[in-house]
Amino acid sequence: MMIREATAEDWPRIWPFWHRIVAAGETYAWDPDTSEEAARSLWMNPANRVYVAEDADGAVVGSAYLTRNFGGPAARIANAGFMVDPNHAGRGVGRALAEHVLAEAEAQGYRGMMFNAVVETNPAVRLWISLGFTILATVPQAYEHPRHGLVGLHVMYKAL
Repeated sequence: MMIREATAEDWPRIWPFWHRIVAAGETYAWDPDTSEEAARSLWMNPANRVYVAEDADGAVVGSAYLTRNFGGPAARIANAGFMVDPNHAGRGVGRALAEHVLAEAEAQGYRGMMFNAVVETNPAVRLWISLGFTILATVPQAYEHPRHGLVGLHVMYKAL
């Protein structure tokens, strides 16, 4: 698997799984009805550093972005988002992207990474904990999960 910076030409290969994941309403606190234009603006935002993971055949199987979580005096705390094509789940794509983005964040001078709203039922919580993130707080019943009803949103952090 190769991880590289994304280009504008990668968006048509990211959008199908981005849409599938967000429309499912299980892992992201984004509107499941987000249009492609709004999704592209959000994910491919010039303020973000965007990456893609490609398999041996060159297919985009995942994507991530790295950005500031805050501005001003707190600008050295990063934020990131990760999407793995559900057809390629369980193959280490998410871990590889996470390790890459964490290394990039550290190389860019970030002192820590913070996730503001991780759905507590998201299977990626186990990945984040295995990579050294801690749950700072959980906002109870903050997320309307389509299968589990009201669940919490974690605020997670890792020092770099």
